Amino acid sequence: MKSISLNAHAKINLSLDVIRKRQDGYHDVRMIMQSIDLHDEVVVETRDTGIEVECDKPWVPGGKDNIAYKAANLMMERYKIESGVGIKIYKRIPVAAGLAGGSADAAAVIKGMNELFSLNLNEAELMNIGKQVGADVPFCIKGGTMLSEGIGEKLTKIPSFQGVDIVLVKPKVGVSTAWVYNNLKLDKISSRPDTDLLIKAISEKDIGCLAQNMGNVLETVTIEKYEVINDIKNELLRLGALGSMMSGSGPSVFGIFENGKKACLAYESLKDGEWECFMTQTI
Repeated sequence: MKSISLNAHAKINLSLDVIRKRQDGYHDVRMIMQSIDLHDEVVVETRDTGIEVECDKPWVPGGKDNIAYKAANLMMERYKIESGVGIKIYKRIPVAAGLAGGSADAAAVIKGMNELFSLNLNEAELMNIGKQVGADVPFCIKGGTMLSEGIGEKLTKIPSFQGVDIVLVKPKVGVSTAWVYNNLKLDKISSRPDTDLLIKAISEKDIGCLAQNMGNVLETVTIEKYEVINDIKNELLRLGALGSMMSGSGPSVFGIFENGKKACLAYESLKDGEWECFMTQTI
């Protein structure tokens, strides 16, 4: 039995704008996606037959209900893999949190199976497979700092924003991405992020400009139902964050800090409270 272990990194959105609703029911977006150091560990191993998915957290579904199973099944069918595969997920990224944890696990399975079964697929081929599994999976395969367009699958590399200190907070609620998009009223959005300004701030390493100009139009939906998101944003700002925003469809909120010392003080102040907290960095 051969096995491979991979880190599956979470993502945050430094901006998220929804342009229009498409005929197929999906939405066209324009957003900046950023990998962070917070990650799951995914172990992929060969088995005699079938696909088995296990997770160390009981509330995370195993088997066919996990997106990692869908990724493995697609790889096996497409590349006529005859032996089975076992997937073990050691979960650190909160679920239903706007952090692409499931997509990151699926991306790790695709990359792991490529290596395990010596398929020799290049990154573009892996990303194309990922697109059929979920909109965030191609980004999770690529990672880094990216402008994401279309339904999230059109990725353009922008200058790196790595090494920035982040405090991430997840309240005790889970949010369905589908529910958020279904309740988004595009004609009621009064403020949109200036994504081009944010890309310029990233290229100039102007953390302050980026932090103060971030925007996520999905906040208009999620905060209306979960006021705690606003409470967390305000608390992070009170504790010294240069800027704070909800990631993805929520409910996770992150604060950008000037340095590790200030981030650590904020984390220490929050970590024993009612919310799940992480100190991390962009990568």
